Amino acid sequence: MENQKILALAKEEDWLKDYSEDIYERYFRYKYALKEIEHGYGSVLEFARAHEYYGIHFDPLRNGWVYREWAPKAYNLFLMGDFNHWNRYSHPMRKNHRGDWEIFLPYADYKTSFVHGSKVKVHVEAVNGALDRIPAYIRRVVQDEESHDFAGQLWFPSQSFIWSDHGFDPSDNLMQPLIYECHVGMAQEKEGVGTYLEFAENILPRIKKSGYNTIQVMAIMEHPYYGSFGYHVSNFFSPSSRFGTPEELKFMINKAHEMGISVVMDIVHSHAVKNVNEGLNEFDGSDHQYFHPGGRGYHEGWDSKLFDYGKKEVIQFLLSNIRYWMEEFHFDGFRWDGVTSILYLHHGHVTFDNPVKYFREGVDWDAVIYLQLANKLIHDFNRQALSIAEEVSGMPGLCRRHEDGGLGFDFRLGMGIPDFWIKTLKHKVDEHWDMFEMWHELSNRPKKERTIAYAESHDQALVGDKSIAFWLMDKEMYTGMSKLQSSLVVDRGVALHKMIRLITIALGGEGYMNFIGNEFGHPEWVDFPREGNDWSYQYARRQWSLVDTEHLRYHELDEWDKAMIQMAKEHLLLVAPHAEQIFLDADKKILVFQRASLIFIFNFHVSESIFGFEFVVPTPGEYQIVLNSDNKNFGGFERVSEEFLYPSDKKNKIKIYLPNRTALVLKKKV
Repeated sequence: MENQKILALAKEEDWLKDYSEDIYERYFRYKYALKEIEHGYGSVLEFARAHEYYGIHFDPLRNGWVYREWAPKAYNLFLMGDFNHWNRYSHPMRKNHRGDWEIFLPYADYKTSFVHGSKVKVHVEAVNGALDRIPAYIRRVVQDEESHDFAGQLWFPSQSFIWSDHGFDPSDNLMQPLIYECHVGMAQEKEGVGTYLEFAENILPRIKKSGYNTIQVMAIMEHPYYGSFGYHVSNFFSPSSRFGTPEELKFMINKAHEMGISVVMDIVHSHAVKNVNEGLNEFDGSDHQYFHPGGRGYHEGWDSKLFDYGKKEVIQFLLSNIRYWMEEFHFDGFRWDGVTSILYLHHGHVTFDNPVKYFREGVDWDAVIYLQLANKLIHDFNRQALSIAEEVSGMPGLCRRHEDGGLGFDFRLGMGIPDFWIKTLKHKVDEHWDMFEMWHELSNRPKKERTIAYAESHDQALVGDKSIAFWLMDKEMYTGMSKLQSSLVVDRGVALHKMIRLITIALGGEGYMNFIGNEFGHPEWVDFPREGNDWSYQYARRQWSLVDTEHLRYHELDEWDKAMIQMAKEHLLLVAPHAEQIFLDADKKILVFQRASLIFIFNFHVSESIFGFEFVVPTPGEYQIVLNSDNKNFGGFERVSEEFLYPSDKKNKIKIYLPNRTALVLKKKV
């Protein structure tokens, strides 16, 4: 192969040299697709403007509203709504050769009926019958409280939202993202659905005080079933109305920016709800308008529809969706749901035990190209945007530049880390925790692809599983979390909860993520209202009163999290290269490593504290403790004095008292 065809990814990773041609071909396919778009539209940014053509818009030149819909297989389309008393046939649409349907409503004739807040649908006659549908590009969808029926809603506010975030600079947030994963609806303590305004008023100040610099917001795109956690999207251009209006979402984002907090959206382009009444499924009567036909278009595990990324109109719909959220709502980037499922025809349901499976077996090349184009669009629109992939297969080059042979994401989620912690807590007693396995699971990642480390996310907190705190303390959390009483179970749980989080942030990646409430050990799982729980909101909320009560140990866990995040920010921990191991003792459950000029010492032993624990430091000098999990402010037992300095001897060794179930962070005194 010619040298110029061997891209950086293949040059720098020895295990990929046999696949250098595959990597080049992956890049070539992307460049060809991009060239086709640029030839027809000028740029991928211009290509991603379909939302400005389709849907309902006011045309000032014609002085009226125009509604357009792509439905090539449909027989007839009719616009209907409050404006025409829901007459299904009084407003027929006209079809052109591309399969686009259009209708124009003159302002003079409809100025009092086609108004802000009124509801609309489109009646579609096709091979699957005559159905009332929601326009595909609609900007707002609401549910009737009595009939529970969803409908599109015209949204023409008299005043546009005025942004005041022009001075927001996300540079530091991008350098080492400290992400607070959250859900607007369940963020309040009340038993009900929280709103964008309540989140802005009550939750953003908490996040700011905690030190997190980025929020990753779930369930923004409209979804008919609240309990889907926002992952069964029906209306891709509609911010969920159950949390408030579009302007209220903008207010929330604007306030976050004023606080210096980046806002990342949990975007779902991996699948869509199969509902015909609310979503895109069979919109024009066929099963292959937006999705693959037959079995390939259905995800059995998710009970949802799968996009056809090889169809121009589909990728234009999805790319326009990305631009819309960034341009209209000032989102700073995206966390991509289900990237493994997108990348492979088998959706990742294989064992990736051979590199050939990343390049030649079961890969959906149309999907790969789509993700490359999506990342091109994101970063062309905003060079400081953040793109994070939820990807578990380990696809090589996922977070490398296109020209290096990659897919262009900025970060991948370290999904193996929470799996490791849950498996350890589930299946191993403390005495059997494996320090070698812990080091490997937390440090094994590509050196040139950045990872977001996390101990747990919403996945681990969902009903049917348990959060780390719940695995550690279970029912004792209801009776033993007061500082005024003693509980061995809680003592163990609090100690390990702190250590697990510290070693994860210190060792696991170049970014860090926490799910809302888990930083203080929220005691319960997440369970949205459903028939099985009698439609209760008891477990679809966050109990902030627990952390606000100082005599409860939730408060101590929260103080630890704040200190840990501050330490990471102050010492640029996540910007530093991978950690270097200094000492590991499998029997005594001790692990010591260096990162960012800090020395991290962990003693996971059940009972053995070590007097005069000795280890070699990287450079001679005096060392001081900068973080101590045994500090009483963090629920510890104050067994280590933080006032002492620890000088190195002639062999560059220092000695320190290392209590059991304790983590210490040392720094050389300047």
